[in-house]
Amino acid sequence: MEELDVVRALAALAQTLRLQIFRVLVVAGHTGMTPGALTEHLGVPSTTLSFHLKELANAGLVTQERLGRYLVYRASFEHMNELLGYLTANCCQGKECLANPPRSRKC
Repeated sequence: MEELDVVRALAALAQTLRLQIFRVLVVAGHTGMTPGALTEHLGVPSTTLSFHLKELANAGLVTQERLGRYLVYRASFEHMNELLGYLTANCCQGKECLANPPRSRKC
């Protein structure tokens, strides 16, 4: 992952609503959610949601797929895992940081 991609992703997540949207999509898994379902779940206007989904998509953190007349948004687990990998690549100079590190879970 390139440094510029990391900066874009972190900048996109550095806003409260975008972070909430991303976390909801992570929980939704590969099924994803429609904008209507996201609007209802988060209680935000559709225009506000649309703006923030566009920012997350531009950062590569969410994908959009058209299914008939519906759009479905999903968290980009590949991009998320690349970001986490980049952030932890040189953690603790290659040594174990915690006595009992949590198990890494890839989606």
